[in-house]
Amino acid sequence: MAQGRADQAGALPNPRGDAYFENLDGPSNPVSGYSPKQSTFSLSEPIELGGKRDARMAAGSADIQAAEAQDHLVLARFGYDLAVAYANAEAAEARIKLYADALGAANEDLRGTQALVDAGRQAGVRAKQASAAALAAQSDLEAAKADADQAFARLSVLVAAPESFTEVVPSLLPLTDHISAPSAAPKVFPAVVLAEAEREVALRELDVEKSRAWPDMTATVGVRRLEGDRATVLVGGVSFPIPVFDQNSGNISAASSAIAGADARLVAARAEAETGWRAALLQANAATARLVAAKSGAAAAQEAYQLARTGFDAGKISLLDLLSARRVLTDAQLRLVDIRVAQISAHAALARLSGTLPFGASP
Repeated sequence: MAQGRADQAGALPNPRGDAYFENLDGPSNPVSGYSPKQSTFSLSEPIELGGKRDARMAAGSADIQAAEAQDHLVLARFGYDLAVAYANAEAAEARIKLYADALGAANEDLRGTQALVDAGRQAGVRAKQASAAALAAQSDLEAAKADADQAFARLSVLVAAPESFTEVVPSLLPLTDHISAPSAAPKVFPAVVLAEAEREVALRELDVEKSRAWPDMTATVGVRRLEGDRATVLVGGVSFPIPVFDQNSGNISAASSAIAGADARLVAARAEAETGWRAALLQANAATARLVAAKSGAAAAQEAYQLARTGFDAGKISLLDLLSARRVLTDAQLRLVDIRVAQISAHAALARLSGTLPFGASP
């Protein structure tokens, strides 16, 4: 669209053809006392003054630059949205698996506890507690499935898929074990480039409005046929408006105000980009540190649950201790998933701010 406007900006005004006929009923003989017939055919061409065409072409070129900057920024934002939506969908899958594993373990605990109760080695209340834990695990699983449906629906809508996804392949979350935050901020932020391009458009529009204050001339050339003299003469002329009442001052003032607004948006874009970069960088570094701790915590929780399970089967650990160990393990595993998503979101935000697609790709 911007290219079309730029092409149109260089177009010259169309010429105009005119035909005039005078004394249509007049005689051809000049001595009759009546004015003879006259026919005039002319061609007029507007002549733009004040650099109007150059100003329009410069504005069109600036508009193209702004459109390209806008496209670049939109693509970077789409990359961010896609990475986050993909990570959330994959995380939803991971949560379903974790809750399914927790439900399986809870049912196993319930069967084992019921056997002990039936053998008289545990009180009946222990079976009730194990049943309550299994029901809670079932509830968590159903909630995770509902969340997954929403996550897949959002991802499907984002990429305009004809049907909602049911899984995501390949996996994105394991990338968090290898990615690291950039060492330096980009030299130019795409949002700032767009704001600068929009300011340039405003400057060029001011030039256009100033050029319109100049009146345009119209040059006319033609031929006139004098029937009485049986002669043809060449005619020509120049016309131009006199800018007494309209000097385009209102549009010039509006264009000047638009520049002031563009300046303010440019300052805001710089501040927002720099602040956003620092915030995303802090989040990425924090997520990396949290990931290391979370992986160690999940491994320790897994080991603790295995020991608790062995102790419970040997009758040395109570059911409540086993249930607590299982809950700690599930929470640690869920926390690990959440941190991976947070790390991907932070790195995707850094990519968006720098104008690239996440994880090294370039738009």
